[in-house]
Amino acid sequence: METKQTKQTKQTETKKVDWLITLLPLGLIVVLCILFFFKPEQSNQVLSQIRYVFGDTFGTYYLVIGLGVFLLSIYVATSKYGNIVLGAQTEKPKYSFFAWGSMMFTAGLAADILFYSFSEWVMYATDPHIAELGSIREWAGVFPIFHWSLIPWGFYLVLAVAFGFMLHVRNRERQKYSEACRPILGKHTDGMLGRIIDLLAVFALIAGTATTFSIATPLMASIINELFHIELSRTVVTIIIILITCVIYTYSLLHGFKGISFLAKACVYLFFGLLLFVLLFGGETKFIIENGFASLGKVVQNFFELSTFTDPERTTSFPQNYTIYYWAYWMVWCVAAPFFIGNISRGRTVRQTILGGYVFGVGSTIVSFIVLGNYSLGKQIRGQMDFIAAYEKTGDLYTMIIGVIRSLPCAPFVLALVLITMIAFYATSFDSIALTASCYSYHRLGEDETPNRLIQLMWCILLILLPIALVFSESSMSNLQSVSIIAAFPIGAVIVLIVLSFMKDAKKFMEENEKQRKK
Repeated sequence: METKQTKQTKQTETKKVDWLITLLPLGLIVVLCILFFFKPEQSNQVLSQIRYVFGDTFGTYYLVIGLGVFLLSIYVATSKYGNIVLGAQTEKPKYSFFAWGSMMFTAGLAADILFYSFSEWVMYATDPHIAELGSIREWAGVFPIFHWSLIPWGFYLVLAVAFGFMLHVRNRERQKYSEACRPILGKHTDGMLGRIIDLLAVFALIAGTATTFSIATPLMASIINELFHIELSRTVVTIIIILITCVIYTYSLLHGFKGISFLAKACVYLFFGLLLFVLLFGGETKFIIENGFASLGKVVQNFFELSTFTDPERTTSFPQNYTIYYWAYWMVWCVAAPFFIGNISRGRTVRQTILGGYVFGVGSTIVSFIVLGNYSLGKQIRGQMDFIAAYEKTGDLYTMIIGVIRSLPCAPFVLALVLITMIAFYATSFDSIALTASCYSYHRLGEDETPNRLIQLMWCILLILLPIALVFSESSMSNLQSVSIIAAFPIGAVIVLIVLSFMKDAKKFMEENEKQRKK
């Protein structure tokens, strides 16, 4: 029988839960899932129309926020604010640089990095904008690096130090987006405006999860069919994979940061092992290094032009189809990943967090796109394989990627390695997302407190429902992108508000410290 103390503990736990933030997103997901299951065509049409309004009409909005946040990250890291320690001012980092970098990298990228590293240059090679700029060899490898490096990680790192400052310096117990806006919003943080911000954040988190899971998991299904020579429906296999991945990341999450750290380090070893194998044994080592280095140079040389290109005459709509989507994609991921990075950055200075994040996060990302992308690009340029024709014939990037992996030595081994690495990426990424979402379900949560396991389990299950519905409805790549573009529109304004709030609060903190020193 339940004791009186046990009942009181359960009642206290129930009162801590923010039921509006927990149940309203649950209801929305259920409604969306029903719509995508029973009205797939109509749902995809509506998504496409809304995406056009936000992505095409207001596209510059995303570009301005992206460039602005990146420039601000450099200013914050190199200014007096960079000296602030995220914790007690004498505190040392909680995790080693490798463990910290591994958790940050895997939490921020998921398995998408492998899907896009293999395939992204092909999408650009078939776009008329590349013909406007020059040759495929010169430019197809440039945009993957641009779209996955400085500006995307700038989003993460500026918000990570803002959340880290809020959690470890100001010791706030409300681990929510609205709390990071308190220095500007004041008492309105606890009112309707704060609730709206938190709901927008949860919806954005769900949208980012749905986009990520829906885009890359079909590749895992294709790999399984290829490995075992079976012809099961990709949709069915994809849904099974999502369920298996959910079990893995749920198990890891319920074992706390120790489980997440172990999985993250294992994922990084697998990831770099894959890159090393392709680099050394793929037969394109020289082309990978030389063309990768040249592409990196073009990104640096043309960075501001690429960041501000809007194609006002819509000759190709390249920024609307790609750059604006990517910035939106990273914005919706900014709900979970920066909270997680800020949480594990205790003891590091603001400067160490931002610059260390750029070194580990951007460095690892660039290496992935240079190695995996230039391997297949090299085969294409030399005329040994025609991946562009294969993609244009079927419009299927997943089949094209299988063709790339087949061209490698020990192809079955590489297929298995890619599959395991993708599962590890997904598991570590969704550990951080589920943990952040679980924290959102509480009115207040102390730094040393963790969400109830049932709440964590609920979010682990909740986060896979919409991706399953999107996969089931066979949404196109464009419509999957639309989910992020739509959700990112309001969250972009909140990101700006959080950054300005951090700057205001950090300035106040430094003034307080200066006064104490003078005493």
